[in-house]
Amino acid sequence: MKQTQRLDKILAHVGVGTRSELKRLAKEGSIYVNGVKVKDSGMQVNPDKDIIQVNGETVLYREFVYLMMNKPQGVVSATEDNRDRTVVDLLDAAYAPFEVFPVGRLDKDTEGFLLLTNDGKLAHNLLSPRKHVPKTYFAKVEWEVTEADIEAFSQGVTLDDGYETLPGILKIVSTGNEAGGVLSEIELTIMEGKFHQVKRMFQAVGKKVAYLKRISMGPLALDPNLALGQVRELTVEELTALQNANEVQN
Repeated sequence: MKQTQRLDKILAHVGVGTRSELKRLAKEGSIYVNGVKVKDSGMQVNPDKDIIQVNGETVLYREFVYLMMNKPQGVVSATEDNRDRTVVDLLDAAYAPFEVFPVGRLDKDTEGFLLLTNDGKLAHNLLSPRKHVPKTYFAKVEWEVTEADIEAFSQGVTLDDGYETLPGILKIVSTGNEAGGVLSEIELTIMEGKFHQVKRMFQAVGKKVAYLKRISMGPLALDPNLALGQVRELTVEELTALQNANEVQN
């Protein structure tokens, strides 16, 4: 990002108003930069150094935002959809000017960790197949998951379209009898994100996923304090871990 930008562009980016509204605010004497009343809303300022105030309140500028969501079932991982609510619809209106998007997708009926941002470079790196970013899921699987399944997943399995997956790490959490049959609880870590991949991997070994939740992505784990549908910004430490992981991934 260059050091200086148009003032109205900066203020529009953080949702203060449209360019025409900002021009009016400047004429009304409502905008100050470094304590000096602004007459031209198109003036060049440095958002990292200059103090910008609108109607007496200091404006904090940032180019990117990074959000962790505990995605609920029933919403789609998209910015817009003609039929269903999207994950973007769950966000506070304050994030609208940033035009965030989900990094990757979770199926409509899948819950859990979803990252949303407007940082295209970071998103591209996280989604790049050659980066092999690990994603871990908790699932409830119909029928007993066995040591043979662990071995099969460790070698990679062949999906219904003939695609051979990369090796996955499968752990059995518990197995018990439920109404209607045996139900296994598992955790699975995979390094790619093909369409319906977890469900299709279990189909390949003759089993069915009854419930699916993503619990981590890369170095970040889902915050246990986030209720379904809730969102919070990444901490400085989390963002740093994510950026560092991206840099060291091959």
